[in-house]
Amino acid sequence: MTMNFFRGVMGGQPAGPQPTGAETIHKLCDRVASSTLLEDRRDAVRALKSLSKKYRLEVGTQAMDHLVHILQTDRSDSEILGYALDTLYNIICNDEEEEQDESEDMAAAPPIPVSGKHKNVPVSDENAQKQEEDLGVLFTDKFLGDSENVTLLLTLLEEFDFHVRWPGVKLLTALLKNQCNQVQGVILVSPMGVSRLMDLLADSREVIRNDGLLLLQQLTKGNAAIQKIVAFENAFERLLDIITEEGSSDGGIVVEDCLLLLVNLLKNNSSNQNFFKEGSYIQRMKPWFEVGDDNSGWSAQKVTNLHLMLQLVRVMVSPVNSPGATSSCQKSMYQCGLLQQLCTILMATGVPADILTETINTVSEVIRGSQINQDYFASVKAPSNPPRPAIVVLLMSMVNERQPFVLRCAVLYCFQCFLYKNQKGQGEIVATLLPSTIDANSISAGQLLCGGLFSADSLSNWCAAVALAHALQDNLTQKEQLLRVQLATSLGKPPVSLLQQCTNILSQGSKVQTRVGLLMLLCTWISNCPIAVTHFLHNQENVPFLTGQISENLGEDERLVQGLCALLLGICIYYNDNSLENYTKEKLKQLIEKRIGKENFVEKLGFVTKHELYSRAAQKPQPVFPSPEQMLFDHEFTKLVKELEGVITKAVHKTSEEEKKEEEVKKTLEQHDSIVIQYKDLIRDQDTQIQELREQVSTLSLNSEQMQNQITQQQSQIQQHKDQYNILKLKLGKDSQGLSSSQGEGAHVNGLHSEELSQLREEVEELRRQHTLQHTQLSDKDSLINTLRCGAAAAAQTAEGGAGGSDNTELLGEVESLRSRVQAQCAEISQLQTERLELIRRAEAVSSDPASSSESSADTVTVSELESRLAAQTTEAERLKEECRGLREGHAGLEQQLASAQSTVAIEQTEKTKLQQEVQESKKEQDDLLMLLADQDQKILNLKQRLRDLGETIDEDEDELDARDQFGEDDDDDDDEDEDNND
Repeated sequence: MTMNFFRGVMGGQPAGPQPTGAETIHKLCDRVASSTLLEDRRDAVRALKSLSKKYRLEVGTQAMDHLVHILQTDRSDSEILGYALDTLYNIICNDEEEEQDESEDMAAAPPIPVSGKHKNVPVSDENAQKQEEDLGVLFTDKFLGDSENVTLLLTLLEEFDFHVRWPGVKLLTALLKNQCNQVQGVILVSPMGVSRLMDLLADSREVIRNDGLLLLQQLTKGNAAIQKIVAFENAFERLLDIITEEGSSDGGIVVEDCLLLLVNLLKNNSSNQNFFKEGSYIQRMKPWFEVGDDNSGWSAQKVTNLHLMLQLVRVMVSPVNSPGATSSCQKSMYQCGLLQQLCTILMATGVPADILTETINTVSEVIRGSQINQDYFASVKAPSNPPRPAIVVLLMSMVNERQPFVLRCAVLYCFQCFLYKNQKGQGEIVATLLPSTIDANSISAGQLLCGGLFSADSLSNWCAAVALAHALQDNLTQKEQLLRVQLATSLGKPPVSLLQQCTNILSQGSKVQTRVGLLMLLCTWISNCPIAVTHFLHNQENVPFLTGQISENLGEDERLVQGLCALLLGICIYYNDNSLENYTKEKLKQLIEKRIGKENFVEKLGFVTKHELYSRAAQKPQPVFPSPEQMLFDHEFTKLVKELEGVITKAVHKTSEEEKKEEEVKKTLEQHDSIVIQYKDLIRDQDTQIQELREQVSTLSLNSEQMQNQITQQQSQIQQHKDQYNILKLKLGKDSQGLSSSQGEGAHVNGLHSEELSQLREEVEELRRQHTLQHTQLSDKDSLINTLRCGAAAAAQTAEGGAGGSDNTELLGEVESLRSRVQAQCAEISQLQTERLELIRRAEAVSSDPASSSESSADTVTVSELESRLAAQTTEAERLKEECRGLREGHAGLEQQLASAQSTVAIEQTEKTKLQQEVQESKKEQDDLLMLLADQDQKILNLKQRLRDLGETIDEDEDELDARDQFGEDDDDDDDEDEDNND
């Protein structure tokens, strides 16, 4: 029944009134909600999809909830999920999509009468587009009403089926385009939300991967947290791999999408920039810029890709980044050869103008503020004949009015970045203008700047003036050197200085752009340079010209010139050293008051900072102007104006008496400051000397303790050696006793073999003599050891008694004394600082109260007291030096004693080793002799037994004689043992 009804709805046109589009969509929604068969719901959703573009409002209003329910319940059927996602995408997306060839969808769609469509609504294309966007935002808000819908969509993206994943990616991208922040917030808190989206980059189907790139572009816009998560999901590695696979700069639109995503991840995100640098991804950018020699084939896509690649490099070294991060990236780009590769493109032929311009801007920021990069850029030569420096070639383009405006701006920016914080480069540029270094056979940077400065093209005048001003920025030496430059104006006339020629052109009433450039150059040149101010004021025509310009009532365009003239005149007042009698500070202020008026002068001066182009130039260093006519202010000059406007205003309003008081106070403060600084330096030197003395005392104490420990160790070693010697001596005595008893028994048995016995006795005697000799040697060694021990003990006693007792006590006393003196000096320093603050306070009071003679006399007394204290501290420091010298001498004596003890111990150790070797050899010989005697004793016993068995009588006298000999030998051994014990 249900299927028949559905076919009736979807079938041919019956007779009678036909249903409208809204009625048809309502019936389809009912089928989706009430049908129990999956096929019925699938057909109904497919029909809704086919109608969703023409009847976007009706489908979005009636079917969205049913489609979301399908996504929740029919997860098992990928086909119906795909239809539902496509339908949601059609009603939410605002982009103009090409109609796809979906014949089955069109076949499933019911016939809709023309009257039901929105074809005859008379609205303009703009209004229609706005209505479409409003509908997209409306349905997006409805879909995001439940945040679980986004979570559901993220879950569906895990489906590998193409018909589910691809429309899901497109739908999420459309949601991000319409309500980016809200969708980002849901994805950010969703578990593994970003990780699921990163998996799209690994999909083997290129269409999903490419749409995944578009999705991530929308997702990462303006959200630093998501940018960090994407970066740490290995996005850099994957994107760079895709760029390489697609052919780098020769690749298609996929490379462009990857580069746009990389720019999103890195721009204004210091964490990702550091991660990109630390991951060595900068090195992987170098092959992108290896363009071949044949540069004729530059497709539009290649130009776009290379443009984005250059932007990516600029993101890493942008002036808005932290100085440390920028410097680190600049260093990496030089080390990996990226800067060299960019300079190769810079000097190549056949490169499109927009790529060349962006390359110049990129090189500018890679070298800005990096000395090593600036030095390399200065060494780059153009492949011309003869070879010329790249800087010269670029400046030739800057002063050439036939070159594109954006290219000339880029060259100026490059020159400014080359000179930024580069005093060496500034000196090289100014040197090309000096008479001693001019080479008539070659074109130099200085010649090009002078040619541009005085050419008929106002833009060249402005660019050359600003470039020359950057060669003088914060460099007093080059400001003074530039005063030496002389220019030959015409034949037969004497040369004029560059400063004078600039004022001459200024007074001739040239274009506003030219005069603004020259005024900026002059202001930069003479600011903070009294010598240049004197040279400027020396020309009698300059001051009347400035006052005349400021006092006139001119049009709107001339007010900026008047303000800059006021600034130049104010600089002449503020940095005036009063060396010219006619143009002292006071006379210039009187001139302003008479001819201009102070209030009028300040008003004209304030107009500079109120100018619209001033605010635009102050935003960023790169000179970016919509047209050449609006190129009036330089970024660095805006900093100078901001710095000088306030101080010039104060200087103009000050009276002569206030200035005199201020000068007196300044001189007094300078004098007091110089005296206090001298005292501080002297006290600092004394503190340093005291600290050195304390360190020497502590070093001597430490050395004394070390020597005492070494002596103790040597004593313990001597005692160990003596103990070992006594043990060896006892062992040797026992061996001698055993040998004597064996000899007695052998002699008693040897009655019949007297010849053998006598031979054995001779051997025993020889052994006794050897033993006696060894005993004598051992006694000598023992006496020597005792002597050494006494010497070492005496040395130890001396070290302990002298250095360890009185010296240590004296050292401790000296340390305490030094500590107290240092504390006293610290207190004096604090008192000096307090007195200095008091002097400053009194000096400030002087500016308000002229009567201060009594306080000045008190300051003089204070200074004399400080001098007397300084003399006393100097005497004390000399005495401490003498005491330290005495400590050094005592330390040298202790070191000599320690060296003597160490040499004695070394000699003793050597002799002990020799003695041990001799004892071992003697013991070995005695063991051999004992074995021989034991054999002889056994033989004698056997012979005596045989004699008794034969009935022979053994002579008892011989036995008694042998016994007496044995007894006598025992007594000798006992005597030897007594002597040893006495020793």
